[in-house]
Amino acid sequence: MQKPTLVILAAGMGSRYGGMKQIDPVGDQEEIIVDFSIYDAVAAGFEKVAFVIKREHLADFQETIGKRVAPFIEVGYAFQEMESFLPQGAAVPQGRVKPWGTGHAVLCAARQIEGPFAVINADDFYGREGFAQLYRFLAAPHSKTPYPFAMVGFQLGNTLTENGFVSRGVCTADKQGRLQTITERTKICPRDNQAAFTEDGEHWSYLPLNAVVSMNMWAFSQEMLPELQRGFEAFLKEQVPANPLKAEYFLPSVVNQLVREGKAQVDILPSRDQWYGVTYQEDRPGVRQAIQRLKESGVYPKELWQ
Repeated sequence: MQKPTLVILAAGMGSRYGGMKQIDPVGDQEEIIVDFSIYDAVAAGFEKVAFVIKREHLADFQETIGKRVAPFIEVGYAFQEMESFLPQGAAVPQGRVKPWGTGHAVLCAARQIEGPFAVINADDFYGREGFAQLYRFLAAPHSKTPYPFAMVGFQLGNTLTENGFVSRGVCTADKQGRLQTITERTKICPRDNQAAFTEDGEHWSYLPLNAVVSMNMWAFSQEMLPELQRGFEAFLKEQVPANPLKAEYFLPSVVNQLVREGKAQVDILPSRDQWYGVTYQEDRPGVRQAIQRLKESGVYPKELWQ
């Protein structure tokens, strides 16, 4: 079996922060969040990482993180560009600058993938447990049908911020602990010692703090790649005409569709780890403090890459 590849979605980082060099460190040795993800992935057994980035950020990305981790893990790069993987006869709508979305981002990494693979976001701190779960799943033997996929499931209460709303994929599972549905909730926050979401800013619905949510931490067999291509072509035909400038091709939507069709079976791999992320600038001091506590408790060494 081919060794699993870790695909890290980072094409959105430049637009959010103004370029790789402008990402503020979260560690006392100038580490950024993705340093810790790669460190945990190497510890779990991953031997190759493929970064999905914007082509114009390659030099900044190599200087900021690529060269630092290259002695410890094989590094590849893929570029998410609007024209990539467009079927014959399709064109980017005039005036469109928004990337196609996370499903397209993974598709752009296809040439870097030779076997099973994991997918994560570059700007989320996931914790060690999720990477160990992903690698064990990908390295284990599976039947090819239905497609053997997995998702690391986090407890909602471990993924909230006190500084505003977060978007989370709220999951339901069957009796075997396999994914049935993911419902994207774009405005979730702590409320009345619980978690609550709103669609209109006025009416609230509550969610249990132990609800399982997706943080875009996935394990896929290689069969996911042609499914992403087929789904992208359908997306261009069915969704883009109605919303040409902003329609997005989301990775969880593809998974949902494959589960509904009975083509994929998605194991939920539970993680008790605390998520950290800088959704808002106000989050950064808390993330820095949490990372420092993890170093002081011995979870991470003082210098990751030595």
